[in-house]
Amino acid sequence: MITLRPVTDINTLIRWRIEVINNVFGEEPSKALIEANRDYYERAVPSGNHLAVIASIEGEDVGCGALCFSEELPSPDNETGRCAYLMNIYVRKPFRKEGVAHTVVRHLVNEAKKRNCKKIYLETTDIARELYSSIGFGEMKDMMKLKSEE
Repeated sequence: MITLRPVTDINTLIRWRIEVINNVFGEEPSKALIEANRDYYERAVPSGNHLAVIASIEGEDVGCGALCFSEELPSPDNETGRCAYLMNIYVRKPFRKEGVAHTVVRHLVNEAKKRNCKKIYLETTDIARELYSSIGFGEMKDMMKLKSEE
């Protein structure tokens, strides 16, 4: 059985974030990036702008996920202006394909809806696209991202 618990402890959040960066981005985060994440958590968790959960199976932590809340100018497709960015969805390899990510995402989507977020969005990999589609996510049209100026 998959259980979820909210997590607000900064050190726990940092440990999971490092694991996500290692496994999703394939690199060790720099000290500067870790500190930037710590600064973010120290601001966003107490203010309620960041909600994180850890998934467990039989008492073993196996995955995580989070929401970042923001507000934009209300528009016809988002009358409240409330937004939720789904991120940091991660499941350790031995526990993949057991419904963990699905459980985490569904829970976080429900939490966003409780907070009256009318725009819930995410970035994804090709591997995870099927999962998000099965939950009801679709492609966002008319979006662009500024390229890095490295």
